Amino acid sequence: MVRAYVMVKAHTSEADRLLREVEAIDGVVDAAVVAGDVDLIATLSVDSPADVKAVSADSVQGIDGVEDTRTYVAME
Repeated sequence: MVRAYVMVKAHTSEADRLLREVEAIDGVVDAAVVAGDVDLIATLSVDSPADVKAVSADSVQGIDGVEDTRTYVAME
């Protein structure tokens, strides 16, 4: 299994709606609205690095209201 973290920057006042949409994506095992430079952090648990790309670049970035994402793959 590959674990990764997706930091999501949202348009103003979109974080709560985005949280629900991100949580519904296959491969997302946890998500939370956070304070700081980003608005939401999603934890992924998927089979391969290609699946990280599919979830992060295709699914999360495709949600209306997502301004930007940064993805970090766990090395352990």
